[in-house]
Amino acid sequence: MRYLFFTVFMSGMTTLAVEMSASHLMGPYFGDNRLVWASIIGLILVYLTIGYLLGGKIADRYPHSHIMYRILAWGAFSIGIIPFAAAPILTPAANAFDQLQLGILFASFVAMLILFSIPLTLLGTISPYAIRLAIQDKESSGSIAGKIYAVSTLGSFLGTFLPSIVLIPFIGTRATFFLFSFLLLLVAFGGLVQTSGVRSILPLLWMPPLLALFALYAVRMPYKNTQNQIYETESSYNYIQVIEKDQRRYLRLNEGQGVHSEYHPKQIGFQGPWEQFLVAPFFNKPPYTPQQVKRIAIIGLAGGTIARQATAVFGEIPIDGYELDAKIIEVGKQYFGMTQPNLNPIAEDGRWGITHNPHHYDFIAVDAYRPPYIPWHLTTREFFQTLSERLTDNGTIAINVGHAPQDRRLIDALAGTMQTVFPSVHVMDAVSYTHLRAHETPEHLVCRLLLE
Repeated sequence: MRYLFFTVFMSGMTTLAVEMSASHLMGPYFGDNRLVWASIIGLILVYLTIGYLLGGKIADRYPHSHIMYRILAWGAFSIGIIPFAAAPILTPAANAFDQLQLGILFASFVAMLILFSIPLTLLGTISPYAIRLAIQDKESSGSIAGKIYAVSTLGSFLGTFLPSIVLIPFIGTRATFFLFSFLLLLVAFGGLVQTSGVRSILPLLWMPPLLALFALYAVRMPYKNTQNQIYETESSYNYIQVIEKDQRRYLRLNEGQGVHSEYHPKQIGFQGPWEQFLVAPFFNKPPYTPQQVKRIAIIGLAGGTIARQATAVFGEIPIDGYELDAKIIEVGKQYFGMTQPNLNPIAEDGRWGITHNPHHYDFIAVDAYRPPYIPWHLTTREFFQTLSERLTDNGTIAINVGHAPQDRRLIDALAGTMQTVFPSVHVMDAVSYTHLRAHETPEHLVCRLLLE
């Protein structure tokens, strides 16, 4: 009975671990947004529902422990197939996303979701099967069912946090799948040995070495084979990718439909929104000079493009850069020249960090909005009130907001919210400009942007 409860615990833990890992496996190709999460959670619930129904029927017809453990073994093995079988599905998905080929992208997305159907349906059979095996008399049936579901839910609780917080940042998503696959397979083998003897596992001994081969192949594969890719990694929050072309490096996150930082060893101006942030302090009543900016905060530091440009314009003044993902800060230091001594990168949520920072700022840049990745807690009146309280008397803030073609509702909503806090709000569309012109200093660039 104890081993039966242990089996249910491990099955519940693995089920949620697969669900959490699924979002990390699909995130680099389809993004980490609500639509992806809703699709994953919704279909996994469907698969589990089918598993519950099948498990109850099979258990009533064949109430034997060794059958349940065989089902568990096949479920564990099929989990290990997921990252191996996903490779030929996700590779065209990455290319389709870069080229916006929606048909291929949708087909890949559906194929990935179907890939989870077999292992999760099989895992769904375990709890009702365990209840049938554990019940000895009708008087205790309710108590037994409650214990089974309680133990399974405790396992699910652990499986919710282990992948994202511990395993994926250290060993990667694919290795996490294989780890849980091996662990659950060992549990199934242990149950078979206890209930039917050592010989019962002989027909299944081919599973571990085949899983090992799958793991060796899949773990070594790059997540993406994007042209000019020089680096990729995973963190608890993002898939991180660095692209280099003509000595210029680009930071891309998750599905890659956006450049979050840009770097060139000999250039400082780029065709992007970062330069326009630097205009904000000059909306003060003239005369106003760069020397009047004494301290800056950046929420959404990424690879440090704004910090590098701000240092060139305002001098080596203190800059506090808030970036939720500590791994992005590491990538910024290694690949984007984010090593200026005046920059203090802080790996924590920007709202929390700036609320508890004792400093006041002459300029705050918020570069944390990009549909569909918009942290709602950075869009509220309370947030902008907090920023207002951290500003000096002549302090200003600037935010970077994307919008869909012909749809400015997001911009209007944020501007309206800011107008309830700040005495004046200015909306400036991104202008079309190239790199620093000949003999043009960063200060001249700021002046040109103001004129444009």
